[in-house]
Amino acid sequence: MQALYQWQLTGQNLHTIETQFQEEQELYRADNDYFRELLYEAATRIQAINEVLVPYLDRPLEQVDPVEKAILWLSGYELLYRQDIPFRVIINEGVELAKKFGAEQGHRFINGVLDKAARQLRAEELNRPS
Repeated sequence: MQALYQWQLTGQNLHTIETQFQEEQELYRADNDYFRELLYEAATRIQAINEVLVPYLDRPLEQVDPVEKAILWLSGYELLYRQDIPFRVIINEGVELAKKFGAEQGHRFINGVLDKAARQLRAEELNRPS
């Protein structure tokens, strides 16, 4: 999420951001392959992710807080392209990121947008018996 946030604000090359995070951030606990996938694939597919999420926003995308936007891009990527991850896990992770890094009530906004998007994108999963 932080790498997508940085990319959004600075427009830096993704490779530069990846290198910086590898050298400076605490990625020793992270799955480096998944970090790279999320960074490069989410950035590459921003338009498709935005098209899915924008209908559920309560304001224009340009007015969404940059931290919340990065969380939505990350979670939106996973909802669209990582069917192996249950949508409830994706929403929960997005909400937790918003609680940690976002504005005071940002987690509610994230939860609402992702829940609505999941109902569309993961309808089959949603309707499966538990």
